[in-house]
Amino acid sequence: MELFMALCLILIFFFIFLICKFFLQMRNQCCYVLAYECYKGPDNRKLDTETCGKLIMRNKNLGIEEYRFLLQAMVNAGIGEETYGPSNVIAGTEESPNLADTLQEIDDIVYGTLDKLFDKTGVSPSEIDILVVTVSMISSLPSLPARMINRYKMREDIKVFNLSGMGCSASVLAVDLVQNLFKTNKNAYAVIVSSESLSPNWYRGKERSMMLPNILFRIGGCSLLLTNKRSLKHQAMLKLKHSVRIHAGASDEAYGSCTRIEDAQGYCGFFLTKSLPKAAAKAVTMNLRVLVPKMLPLRELARYAIVSCWRSKSKTPSPEAGLNLKSGVEHFCIHPGGRAVIDGMGRSLGLNEYDLEPTRMALHRFGNTSAAGLWYVLSYLEAKKKMKKGDRVLMIGLGAGFKCNNCVWEVMRDLDDVNVWEDCIDRYPVKSVANTLFLEKYGWVNESRNEQGVIANKDTRFGL
Repeated sequence: MELFMALCLILIFFFIFLICKFFLQMRNQCCYVLAYECYKGPDNRKLDTETCGKLIMRNKNLGIEEYRFLLQAMVNAGIGEETYGPSNVIAGTEESPNLADTLQEIDDIVYGTLDKLFDKTGVSPSEIDILVVTVSMISSLPSLPARMINRYKMREDIKVFNLSGMGCSASVLAVDLVQNLFKTNKNAYAVIVSSESLSPNWYRGKERSMMLPNILFRIGGCSLLLTNKRSLKHQAMLKLKHSVRIHAGASDEAYGSCTRIEDAQGYCGFFLTKSLPKAAAKAVTMNLRVLVPKMLPLRELARYAIVSCWRSKSKTPSPEAGLNLKSGVEHFCIHPGGRAVIDGMGRSLGLNEYDLEPTRMALHRFGNTSAAGLWYVLSYLEAKKKMKKGDRVLMIGLGAGFKCNNCVWEVMRDLDDVNVWEDCIDRYPVKSVANTLFLEKYGWVNESRNEQGVIANKDTRFGL
């Protein structure tokens, strides 16, 4: 009998130990964003209509048909007059990029955002426990994280992760990585730096599907400070609720939808296939199958199940039983990859223009800034004072491979920092994102059908 009682007590204490261990682990699994900073370039790097026109005319590989294609694409891309380009492109040396220009571009973005981040939060670089850097298109030696550690004299035991080739969804991927690292690192600070290197990757050929990234991609970046310290909960801006990553690279169609290749003339660039929208839609669907049950309330899931069941048994045609994502999310941060991407996501997710406004305006003002783009969208919501305590924000990141990385944030307090929108937020939203200035200035390429005449007069027409 005594042996039996002893075994029972051991089992009871064992179960108590497991329960305590579970709750202690749960306490360490929180992930808060304390602050973030987005990069805003100097005025002398703006790619307005005139600068873009000169840039196009410098490319001797282009002819009248390419001019017409570019004109139509630039008018309809949803890009405004104040986006920022690489310094070597502005200077006219894109034909001969060098390492010094490339590293200077990255340094401007990284150090510019990190200096502001440390100054705003009062956190010292020596307190950082985890550093994650996501820059896809450059690999230097020493690495980019090593440059940051040297600049800010960070600790020798800092955990460093250098993620390259992850594409436009890399910042959400980095958040998921940090969340998992927080499970085994108590009371830690983490910094995420996301940007892209455009200086050595500006396409100089004439393939139409490879010219589109030149129209869409612009200089940008962001730095985030995260922590799992519960004592800083009341200082936090956001709390991570859910994170789901999907990789559809097993599909040949999805894998090849966005790749970096050389064209027939040997020029490197991003090749975007017609299957890209299909690959993106499939990846988003796969992701939401996992994420939706976690983020939507039970009543919405039950409604969807009942309506779907009734519709399958009904013999009369009836509307599809779509899920209402707004029942579990107040705000949407969709990757500002381009006007077509935003339109497609809006249709597939059942979003209206109010929901898509932050993404459209971020694309219009800053362009496609790759992995940092989602944080420009979030900063628009904050500058417009739309995010209130308790609101939930869905971030949808899309990237080559093909990947869809999504996460849901809870707003911890009312947010109203204008960030990089300080000098222009009063002008937004704009009524139309179509850039008609290109059509007004260069519409003559559609009027003339005499290629020789156009080429002979192109210098005067473009003001060169």
